[in-house]
Amino acid sequence: MESSSTPKVKLKAPPPVVDINVTPMVDVMLVMLIIFMVITPMLSKGVSVDLVPTKNPIPMQAADKSDAIVVAVTHDGKTYLNTTQMQPEDLPQKVKDLLANRIDKTVFVKADARSKYERVVEVVDNLRAAGVDNVGLLTEQVQEKTAPGSNRPAAAAPPG
Repeated sequence: MESSSTPKVKLKAPPPVVDINVTPMVDVMLVMLIIFMVITPMLSKGVSVDLVPTKNPIPMQAADKSDAIVVAVTHDGKTYLNTTQMQPEDLPQKVKDLLANRIDKTVFVKADARSKYERVVEVVDNLRAAGVDNVGLLTEQVQEKTAPGSNRPAAAAPPG
């Protein structure tokens, strides 16, 4: 049992890395971007329809509130109360229940531009039967198209 004396070599740790590795940060940011891109369309309230474009819409900020009652009519004639599909004749009872303890008895109707007028009138009639005081028709602003370089005067001054 001889003890051999071998020189012990002391291992040194590698020097610290001075450069910042941004690859993990970029990976996390890309994952977050994808998550937000997937979730954002789900945040829209109710059913998506192509609203009727108008030149003089009235802004209705109350329709954007979380407790607003919105009835949607799609282009294929389906009727939705907020996000629940139902027949127009079933609307009065459901809307009465939703309006029971409210002071503001306003219901907003958003109809697809291609929906039948008959279906929209049927929905409004059923809302009136439910005791709705105000019916707001949701539309969108028409985007004015002007030719580049065409400056029309606002009003011509009368001669003299």
